[in-house]
Amino acid sequence: MAHNDYSPSNLASAMQLRTRKENKFDEIESSLAHAKSSTVPLAQGQSRLASWLNRFNVLQPFAKPATNEDIVWLFDNTAYESPRTGTWQAEFVAAVFEREDKDTLMDMVTGVVRAVGLADDAAERETVEERVLPFLWDIRPARTVIATQNRKSLKLGPTNINGLSSNELKVPNNNRGSLVKTSTKIGGGRGSITNMQTYYAGDDGWGIISDIDDTIKVTMTSDPIGILRETFISSPTPVPGMPELYGQIASFLPKDTAWFYLSASPYNLYPFLKQFRKQYYPPGTLILRDSSWKTVAGLLSALTLRTEEYKVDRMKKINTWLPKRKMIVIGDSTQSDPEAYGEVYRTVPGWIQLILIRKATDVAAVGIDEKNEPERFEKAFQDIPRDAWHVFEDPAECVEIIKRTIQEGE
Repeated sequence: MAHNDYSPSNLASAMQLRTRKENKFDEIESSLAHAKSSTVPLAQGQSRLASWLNRFNVLQPFAKPATNEDIVWLFDNTAYESPRTGTWQAEFVAAVFEREDKDTLMDMVTGVVRAVGLADDAAERETVEERVLPFLWDIRPARTVIATQNRKSLKLGPTNINGLSSNELKVPNNNRGSLVKTSTKIGGGRGSITNMQTYYAGDDGWGIISDIDDTIKVTMTSDPIGILRETFISSPTPVPGMPELYGQIASFLPKDTAWFYLSASPYNLYPFLKQFRKQYYPPGTLILRDSSWKTVAGLLSALTLRTEEYKVDRMKKINTWLPKRKMIVIGDSTQSDPEAYGEVYRTVPGWIQLILIRKATDVAAVGIDEKNEPERFEKAFQDIPRDAWHVFEDPAECVEIIKRTIQEGE
């Protein structure tokens, strides 16, 4: 295939659609409570109206302060020295929700329990209820949150139609590698995340961008029942060997290395994934899809539709923050990581130094064989030097490759 005819987005989308068809994602999605509320999976992206409203901040004149009746989340972030102004700044993200309707909660929990084949009175039901809650809360558009960082008041918002706010704000100068706490007194109680940390990365040095699902965490992204079980029922499980690999990477990289964990999951899973990362992996900023669903079916579509272009977009955003960093990117073969990483390598020359792809050996059982074919990787990494990418099964084999890349990049 000629390079001009090669479209990683089209190839990745075609494989994901075949996976959805072979593993009957549509049937499972339609069986879940509230799955029929939308005939188009919302993970395919914002509507033009939603994009327009968010872009032009149309909700600004109607904004109101969040209250203690609301649920508020503050997301950990990464500060950087702006390439344009030279000042420290960071993207502050907050979410505001309205508390749940108990009847709807029970319906949604029952839908998940039945979809995975458990009895309605199964012991796991309590775990499902806890993890389903963030998918149920109504979002609160046009809400502002007042937070405090080092006695300085920060106004975050207003939230957009997805219940999220994003503000690029200046932050005080600090040492590279520092952690600074920000908190809010608004929206406390069950489910709220009222404290966050800002990590000061600095402009140069090394950075890690890691996929989450089936790269460092068992998610079973090619199997709808597997996704539900691993997300809502089972204790989150790290991919064997990956915590050890990341621990070794952290040990021989500088303290101010920037770590990002990138997932196609919706931001409703932020608390769940944050706790998992904290238990097994080095500190870093979680980046998730910025849409919310009042349906568990949205999770299935988020993990299987348009993941390549979503990840490319987020990596390019990270590049605007840290264009001088030398990045090591780590993913797997179950979704579209090879195509996404290859696209960014080619379109942002010199930024990515090494691509590592975990070859998921269970793909043939729950996905499609072609995801692990050598031809797939050759196409995804077309025009990229052979020593700049590596497909692995045993994480331990990556240690020397990473060390060599770091030595050559110094």
